[in-house]
Amino acid sequence: MLSTVIITLNEKRNIERCVLSAQKVSDEVIVVDSFSTDRTEEICRQIGVRFFQEEWKGYSAAKNFGNSLATNEWILSLDADEEITDVLAEEIRVALNKNDREAYWIPRMTNYCGKWIKHGGWYPEKHIRLFRKTNVRWNEDEVHEDVEITGETGTLKNPMLHYSIRSISEHVQKAEKYSTLSALKMKRKGKRASFVKLYLGPLFKFWNDYLS
Repeated sequence: MLSTVIITLNEKRNIERCVLSAQKVSDEVIVVDSFSTDRTEEICRQIGVRFFQEEWKGYSAAKNFGNSLATNEWILSLDADEEITDVLAEEIRVALNKNDREAYWIPRMTNYCGKWIKHGGWYPEKHIRLFRKTNVRWNEDEVHEDVEITGETGTLKNPMLHYSIRSISEHVQKAEKYSTLSALKMKRKGKRASFVKLYLGPLFKFWNDYLS
């Protein structure tokens, strides 16, 4: 009934936790890896996933490729640093048995530097992650990819856990990465972004959501 799809690149720190949590509710777990150089592949093969490697073409392309490999009607899309709790797994089972929606929003609770964030714009941060294979496709954006949905959606109550950032320096590295991807996205659309918007915007948002 349910396939979980995860994309990876050097996720040895997270992948086992993610896969084992997904196996609570999934009939298969598919990992699409962009040729990791750490132990990601070794760990995946030890814990019984369907493991594939594909040259990196962007987040959406990797996720759509993974979806195409799924053998079940429903797909659960996870990032490698996310985890499905027992209560969320049970809620997913109930939703699939009801079978009256085409996709579901799932809230996400983020762990930032060892602390679970339950305020600001960080929670409840909802994403479409559970959907019928035939009714959803990831768009082609380089960053902050989203899904194109056909049909009625629902919202689950229990959050997935997001082990996001361990240190301030890691936060800065991620901000730089996503700023570059956002610039590529805007260039493709014929737009320009200022330094302030691309590089200082994420820091202002962090200050407002986390520190204020």
